[in-house]
Amino acid sequence: MKMLSALPRTLSRLPKMLLVLPLLAWFAGRVEAQAVPSLESIQSQAELDKAITTLDAALFDSYNRCDLEKFGTFFVDDVEFYHDNGGVTLGREKLTDSVKKNICGKTTRELVPGTLQVYYMKGYGAVEMGVHRFHHPGHEDTEGVGEGKFIHLWRYKDGAWKITRVISYDHHAAAK
Repeated sequence: MKMLSALPRTLSRLPKMLLVLPLLAWFAGRVEAQAVPSLESIQSQAELDKAITTLDAALFDSYNRCDLEKFGTFFVDDVEFYHDNGGVTLGREKLTDSVKKNICGKTTRELVPGTLQVYYMKGYGAVEMGVHRFHHPGHEDTEGVGEGKFIHLWRYKDGAWKITRVISYDHHAAAK
């Protein structure tokens, strides 16, 4: 019976609680974003490697799941993307649109273990290089696994790590 008498009070507080939910969601997103330290707080190569490895994993998780909203957050507005087979794509919006048209539901990316290299770029961020494989789920018997090299230039600015330049090259069929 006490629960029923408390119901009107609880319902009257509901609009206030609903106002707090977006704030909590925003805060949770900021906590996730802060899981990668700032450039200034990184004190060793191991810390830089860990930060960029974390960013790479998050970037390609959004790529593989076709979460284009999150995917776009990893790039500056005027990103430059150079691809040996696809040419140049300029701008985050065009890059995200290209992923939507050419990647979503067709291709997934896997970092080749042991190939990631990360180098500090004083006052800017880091350069990331490695080899990745592209799978075609459900079609690998006809399309095969592709492999290519990549370079990502990460800039740390205004509290966020973002990619300013991408070079994706040496695409070929992966060795079996």
